[in-house]
Formats: sequence, structure tokens, C-alpha cells
Amino acid sequence: MTIAEWCLFASVILYLLTIVPVKWISERQYDDAKPRDPGSYETGLRERALGAHQNGLEAFPFFAAAVLLAEFRTAPQNLINELSVLFVIVRTAYVLTYVGNRPSLRFILWTLGFLITVAIFFLPLLRRYLSL
Repeated sequence: MTIAEWCLFASVILYLLTIVPVKWISERQYDDAKPRDPGSYETGLRERALGAHQNGLEAFPFFAAAVLLAEFRTAPQNLINELSVLFVIVRTAYVLTYVGNRPSLRFILWTLGFLITVAIFFLPLLRRYLSL
């Protein structure tokens, strides 16, 4: 497996782990019988953690498609790997700023993560047009 493929796994683990602390913090209000009950995530930290978790679910498909497309189209693997690691680092910082209630920095990190994914998506063009 490539480093980029491990980053796919890491990004899944990241969005799953984003919601775990909320369940521990709200043990009295969280009910395993109703895991999607909005009352468990109503305010503050719990609400922000749920938002970060949901955004991770939204960001993952494009990232996964970009990595797989770049690998299938034989883009430079070292660039795919480096950008994928950078994506996971940026997404980790994004989660921390989301949970930490830093909306301006969060927006910057979201934008950076999106641009990294776009860059991975278009890496196959490098091989085609620059003869790498």
C-alpha cells in the first residue's frame, strides 16, 4: 500500500474519532439506543464536534476519488503521497479548530484542504503535459 492509501485510512479514522469524545463527555445525555438523537449534540463542544465529524464525512469522498484517480492515472506517486499527508495534517488541524471554536482559522484550513484535494485530482495532468 502507498502512503496516500494509508492517508485514506487515516482520514476515515480522523472523522470517526472526532465524534468519540462527544459521546464520553455527554454520557448522561447520549443514548446508544438513539445515536442520532439531535438532543445529544445540542450545544457547545458537542455541537461543534458533530459538525467536524459531518464535514469529515463530506470531505472524504472527493479526497478518496482524487487519490485513487491520481494513482490509477499514474501521476507522480511521491507528489500524491506528500499531498495526501499534508491533507491529513490540515484536516487534523481543521478538526481541532472546529472543536476549539476558531471559525476564521477553520475556514482557512478547510479551503487549504480543499485546494490540496483539487491538486491531487489534477496531478495526472502533470505526467501528461510535463512528461514526468
